[in-house]
Amino acid sequence: MKRSLFLGAVATLAGTSALAQSSVTIYGRLNTSVERQKDGDTSITALQNNASRIGFKGTEDLGGGLKASFLIEHGFNVDTGAQSGSAFWGRESWVALEGGFGRVRLGNMGPTAAYFATADYISMHNHDTGTSSDAFYLYPGDVRNTIAYNSPNFGGVTFDAQVGLAENTNPRKTIVLAANYVGGPLHLGASYVTAPNGPVALGFTSDDKNSEFGLRALYEMGPFTVGAYFISNKIEDASGVDAKRKSWRLSGMYTMGASEFHLNYGAAGELEAGGATIIDKASQFTAGYNYNLSKRTKLFAFYTQVDNKGDNVSGGTYYVSTPGTKFSSLAAGVRHNF
Repeated sequence: MKRSLFLGAVATLAGTSALAQSSVTIYGRLNTSVERQKDGDTSITALQNNASRIGFKGTEDLGGGLKASFLIEHGFNVDTGAQSGSAFWGRESWVALEGGFGRVRLGNMGPTAAYFATADYISMHNHDTGTSSDAFYLYPGDVRNTIAYNSPNFGGVTFDAQVGLAENTNPRKTIVLAANYVGGPLHLGASYVTAPNGPVALGFTSDDKNSEFGLRALYEMGPFTVGAYFISNKIEDASGVDAKRKSWRLSGMYTMGASEFHLNYGAAGELEAGGATIIDKASQFTAGYNYNLSKRTKLFAFYTQVDNKGDNVSGGTYYVSTPGTKFSSLAAGVRHNF
């Protein structure tokens, strides 16, 4: 009898300790839209997935101001149920230790800190997903096998540093530096990336060297929010020839009750190397509307168009299969977070 009481007490204490020290959260997003898409002269009606996901994250209080945490996130296509990408936890997977010194994470970070400091910060209408996502951000670097550091807040300023280990696949590492400032309604960001790979979608290979410098600003004025970024990319191919391109984006949001009205315009200059144009300049315009049914669920609609300006393209195009043509989509959808 005494032994039974003792074992029951131990089990109760163990369960209470676990509940007090750690927590695990299941979260996710289902985001899909019905769209009329036009690629040059070809039009289709599509059910479009917009980066749907499910994830698990947790923290454990280790005492003395120290915490352990983790996050694993899986991407899937809500329209077909298929996995997004080649890796099951390909969106994000890391373990971390944090305290007064900041936070150190090890694993796969998803997009780099540079992306979150610039392009993602002003993509307000649909979380920079789907056909209306930023057509011109080049996502330099490899975020797998990464050591990442997030600093404490110093009077509104935070710093991020990331190193992606080469692991004998390439002699160069991905190195990311980013800084963010929040002071009331004003939000500022800056980023630098040097990476061993050029943008494959635009005709470059993993042997190319890619560097990026970015600046971002966002300002809130009551119901109005405006944001902008400027990014300069430089890509050096294996033969030592430099290709350069500059891009920028301006976005605005006006909120009225449960409604959000969005405008977004971006442009990319010519990608030039050795005096020749590899990819012509292009522009993108998006107008969107969101209606918040609740804190977790939105109805949305948008029209987006990417205009590839010319036919002088040897390395690739933005969103279209035929150089010099336009891509557009008229969409209506629903987004639910849990």
